[in-house]
Amino acid sequence: MFPIGEPPDYEPTPDRSIAAMAAREQRDPEAVLYDVMLGHDGRELVMKALLGYSYGNLDDMREMILHPNAVLGLSDGGAHCGAICDASIPTFMLTHWTRDRERGERLPLELVVQKQTRDTAAVYGLGDRGVVAPGYRADLNVIDFDELSLSLPELVHDLPGGARRLIQRADGYRHTFVAGEETMHDGEPTGARPGKLVRGMR
Repeated sequence: MFPIGEPPDYEPTPDRSIAAMAAREQRDPEAVLYDVMLGHDGRELVMKALLGYSYGNLDDMREMILHPNAVLGLSDGGAHCGAICDASIPTFMLTHWTRDRERGERLPLELVVQKQTRDTAAVYGLGDRGVVAPGYRADLNVIDFDELSLSLPELVHDLPGGARRLIQRADGYRHTFVAGEETMHDGEPTGARPGKLVRGMR
């Protein structure tokens, strides 16, 4: 288990784990965990790496991402939205893997964009999107790459009945277009809702 920190660090060194801190300080790990969670005015979160972090880095993940059959993305329909936040994956791919990674090789920006656009559209049979070309649906993001960043995830209670979910905000998205219509401007919704339900293979 690792404190996420702000800005979030999703590839922490093994010495930053709660267990390593407790060993260094000769303290009970639970006491260290409680102290860590009081950080950032009680907003600190802790990451428990379930898979792919056996060696204390993301090198194995990089190898999997590079496999030609690998598709980026994750969704469980929101079944665990009070415990995990997958919405930040596209931003994490662009920031950590192409620009900020220091503990190993990065990935080419062109590859990460392709895997999150054209390749994903092809897997799901969405033949009218995923590339910028005449006749294709104009789903586009205009991104300030140098300013692109993720904030610390936060817990909100805005689901029916006051149920909780984790959200994670991002900076650097200047414009988002869906079917050519701007839906977000500098992180704020414009009120436009041109999206619609997509069914089956096309």
